[in-house]
Amino acid sequence: MSAPSPAEPTGPADANADVASLPYEQAREQLVGVVQRLEAGQVPLEEALKLWERGEALAARCQSWLDDARARLAAVAGDGSESADSAGPGASSTPF
Repeated sequence: MSAPSPAEPTGPADANADVASLPYEQAREQLVGVVQRLEAGQVPLEEALKLWERGEALAARCQSWLDDARARLAAVAGDGSESADSAGPGASSTPF
């Protein structure tokens, strides 16, 4: 077995470190571009592997954003329904 080269620790994870700071829309836009390039099949294997890794990182970032948004909506919906339920049948509540 050979020892890893010094270049390996600065590999795919570091190459995609910027993904963690991307807003949802930008991450999704980049992900669409990655998928289009991969589907076109016109990139060399090594570049395709890098694109795949970036796509995985972008997809995870998008999923994280969506999971967080879903949790926030659930929290708001839970807060709103609990306060309306506890107010009683005669109380009027506005959703906004």
